[in-house]
Amino acid sequence: MPTPASAAPDKATREQKIVLWIAIIASFVSFLDGTIVNVALPAILEEFGGGISTQQWVVDAYLLTLGSLILVAGSVSDTYGRLRVIKIGLAGFGITSLAVALAPSAEVLIVARLLQGAAGALLVPSSLALIMTNFRGAAQSRAIGTWTGMTAGAMIIGPVIGGLFVDFASWRFAFLINVLPIAATLWLLTRLTQKDVRVTGAHIDAISAILCAVGLGGMVYALIEEPLYGWGSAQIWLPAAIGVAAFVAFIWRQAVVKRPMMPLDLFKARNFAWGNLSTFLVYGALSLNGFVLAVYLQEQAGLSATAAGLASLPITVIMIALSSRVGGLAGRLGPRIFMTAGPIAMAAGALLMLAVDTDFNYWWQVLPGIVVFGLGLTATVSPLTSAILGAIDTERSGIASAVNNAVSRIAGLVAIALIGTIVGGQLDLAGFHHAMVVTAVLLALGGVVSWLGIRNPTAPEGSDAT
Repeated sequence: MPTPASAAPDKATREQKIVLWIAIIASFVSFLDGTIVNVALPAILEEFGGGISTQQWVVDAYLLTLGSLILVAGSVSDTYGRLRVIKIGLAGFGITSLAVALAPSAEVLIVARLLQGAAGALLVPSSLALIMTNFRGAAQSRAIGTWTGMTAGAMIIGPVIGGLFVDFASWRFAFLINVLPIAATLWLLTRLTQKDVRVTGAHIDAISAILCAVGLGGMVYALIEEPLYGWGSAQIWLPAAIGVAAFVAFIWRQAVVKRPMMPLDLFKARNFAWGNLSTFLVYGALSLNGFVLAVYLQEQAGLSATAAGLASLPITVIMIALSSRVGGLAGRLGPRIFMTAGPIAMAAGALLMLAVDTDFNYWWQVLPGIVVFGLGLTATVSPLTSAILGAIDTERSGIASAVNNAVSRIAGLVAIALIGTIVGGQLDLAGFHHAMVVTAVLLALGGVVSWLGIRNPTAPEGSDAT
């Protein structure tokens, strides 16, 4: 993951510069929302009540529609035009952000988050497609690197900005921060001179999209609400059964339909298949850790929202400082050792946070684990992306990236849905310790999966992964 400085495109035309900024800011708002929400969860719970399940739904409602629709969003962009879809996505994201900020109840907030995720699903694929259309060769690689580095900035400022709004104004204002970048991007779109591009013969597989959304929705509902009703209740097992059936039908359809939304033959490539299994384990653990840490530090350790947002900042600083070097080393040595050692180091970082006690001290109980966790994450991300995309022919890199992105979102969706079960229904000290152990187990499994399944290329490329 190169930094903006290392990836800045040279001699880009005016049109290319505008395109790049449109892609960056349009994606930025989607990533920003995902990082803001965790620090706002305690304040949302205080206002609306509903226990930990309300907090789970606030996060998972967004991930549900985002994860289930992000695969079909690429074909929507091809069918209706990238610029038009970005405009629709931005307008939808702005309207739903306003709806989130004005929500009078938890139920309205969750519905608004569902719609916000659907709008967000339109932004990332369309933004990357716009870059792919306007840049070629080395300039394309540099543009994607710049896009990656700049959007990573959301990881830094999101929790801090969210915390400041929660502490000094209201959690509602944290979601309105999207309005300014959305307005800026819509203005930049008016400065473009190019015509929109539609792909002849593009096809939207609405049936697959519906099956995926129903499948994930049914299973996630059952996982979140099971601690309250139990598996013996028809309110749990019926949605779970419908969800499993719909998701099985989605997979079956991908195997038989002429133009699948998720081509299953991609998984014939060894590194793609094993890399996505590792992605599921690692990114599920990341979502679990991010949720639990942000909520526990506020509700139990007594930190302010701003301090909770700053608590994980060392991870992002380490990533920005070292990711380029790790990418270079992985290019020379191959991804296998990094994808093994990185998750195991993260697992050690999670276990170090078992030092957290009722007599809380961030510097001795949390920071050491955060630093080790950050070093492990930095060793993992770039080689993981390189191994997965490097296993697929270049002309199919777009769909390969979309599938991997969907896998990571769905992993987070499932992990958040299981939090109530993992922590025993209450995120107290014991629940926090249980969550850290589960996080460590998932990460260690991710490392083992990588060691068993990933193979280094016979002639590793020397370029950084993006």
